Amino acid sequence: MPDQIKDIDSYMQAVGANARAASRLLASASTRVKNEALQAITGDLDRGRRELMEENRKDLEAGTEKGLDAALLDRLELTEARINSMIEGLRQITALPDPIGEIFDLKFRPTGIQVGRMRVPLGVVGIIYESRPNVTADAAALCLKSGNASVLRGGSEAFHSNQAIAGSIQRGLEKAGLPGDAVQVIATRDRATVGAMITMPEYVDVIIPRGGKGLIERISQDARVPVIKHLDGICHVYIDDQADIGKAFDIAINSKTQRYGTCNTMETLLVAEGVAEEILPMLATAYLEKGLELRGCARSCEILAGCQPATEADWDTEYLGPILAIRVVADLKSAIDHINTHSSQHTDSIVTENYTRARRFLSEVDSASVMVNASTRFADGFEYGLGAEIGISTDKFHARGPVGLEGLTSVKFIVLGDGHIRR
Repeated sequence: MPDQIKDIDSYMQAVGANARAASRLLASASTRVKNEALQAITGDLDRGRRELMEENRKDLEAGTEKGLDAALLDRLELTEARINSMIEGLRQITALPDPIGEIFDLKFRPTGIQVGRMRVPLGVVGIIYESRPNVTADAAALCLKSGNASVLRGGSEAFHSNQAIAGSIQRGLEKAGLPGDAVQVIATRDRATVGAMITMPEYVDVIIPRGGKGLIERISQDARVPVIKHLDGICHVYIDDQADIGKAFDIAINSKTQRYGTCNTMETLLVAEGVAEEILPMLATAYLEKGLELRGCARSCEILAGCQPATEADWDTEYLGPILAIRVVADLKSAIDHINTHSSQHTDSIVTENYTRARRFLSEVDSASVMVNASTRFADGFEYGLGAEIGISTDKFHARGPVGLEGLTSVKFIVLGDGHIRR
């Protein structure tokens, strides 16, 4: 389909109507058929690596010409390793149990009826995302396995990559005998498609945005469709004064430097006063060797000569780049208070050998993912065994944390009787 579409409203109405019709067919599709489609998509992507990388190169070249920064270009790039990861994610989703039709909490009532709940698809899921083309495959696969039709609107910077992946998806659906409209990747760069998608409650049941804060704020404000979202990834690692220094060093380095431009990258390092003088110089040396800019509290600047004074804004900033805020805190309570004040409720981790403190951190830190002795970089659906994720939610209703198959379902009450009537 060409990139130039003159009548966006008519195009999006057709996309929505087709998605709604496909969702009804997909809701009743068997696990076997859905898995056959996923296997066909996976095989097509595997065979089409060269074409996919060629299309991705077009996006990278265009992004470089437009002056996209290094972090955005990194998100955009599809390397062999990332294609391998995308394919492995599809295989994991295929192998996961199908949640649709699961009946649970079935109980007899005094009247003799049985009351339970059944897991069902949401219907039509609209996903709006930026940069990472692997989201196209992840989102399509998760929606397909969970019985949902999907409308996918990727960023214009990844247009060629997304269309190449869309081709594999369409061929896989056709091979399995499922409607092609079960997964629709918007075939134009026109931004008006976003405004149309988020205001079609008659066709779209939920919107999941993945991208920068500006995009998510706009969608949250303007949408007439429920939104599953997170705005920021202001993630923390707290090094307790009863931490294993070796573990703390590895976790603090990995959480920040394994990748800069992800929402689960640490942005603020908290260190207990009792171990600050021991571990901060070691960490600072490693960070500076990797080109990081360090911004710290007054105590951090006393310990580290190369540390710049932090402002209040630094504690509330998602850098998505080689900048790290550092704060020395008195104790566990101070660390928890800082996190619950400044965290975006995404992912926060404690490094400690004290079981009681670890349990307290797990209980009192109010975030979607809370970790003990582990890098914040583990906070994604692939690492959690969800196969992949369609996004990460910091909301507290419906879904929280990485949204996998169950997060894309709803439940309905079912009642089983044998001629029962109410008296």
